[in-house]
Order: sequence, then C-alpha cells, then structure tokens
Amino acid sequence: MSETSAPIRQALRDALPGAMNARDTPARDAIRSTLAAIENAEAVGTTEPGRPELDEEHSLEIVSAERDERLAAAAEYRGRGEHDRASRLEAEAAALDAFLC
Repeated sequence: MSETSAPIRQALRDALPGAMNARDTPARDAIRSTLAAIENAEAVGTTEPGRPELDEEHSLEIVSAERDERLAAAAEYRGRGEHDRASRLEAEAAALDAFLC
C-alpha cells in the first residue's frame, strides 16, 4: 500500500480478519463488498496497472453510500414483512457506521 492510500481503506482491511475470526458475518460481508466497491471505483475508466488510489474523501463517500444502500433496502424488506433480511442489512449498515465516526 502506498503512503497516499486512504486510511479508511486500511481500517476496513484491518477490521476484516477480526470480523472473520469473530464469525461476524454481517460485518465481514459489508467490509468485503465495501472494499470491492472502492476498488471498482478506482478501476472505472482506467486500464493502467498502476492506477491511482482514491483519496480519503471519495473513499468515505463510498462507505457512506454502501451504508445508505443497505438501510434503504432494509426499509423495503421490513415494509414487506421480511424482518430477517432487514435485520441482516441493518447489521451490515451498523458495521459500516463504525468506520464513518
């Protein structure tokens, strides 16, 4: 990782093994998909092997968007009476909240 890497990305990477060891499936899944979203955002429009990393602000926006998407989907599931799915997505959103404080 380079010196310009966003600290939020490193925080996500550092938290992943702990979530896996704790068998915290919602946190594990949220962290993995958020890291993938950050990597995908970097890949858009570039084919260079040494593509630049996103800055901290943009990385935080992605984490926030990932959290918001989960909360919106949870509300939809809850409205349809699918409380288990809603609870799962709310747990994933809560896991991402920890990185936005």
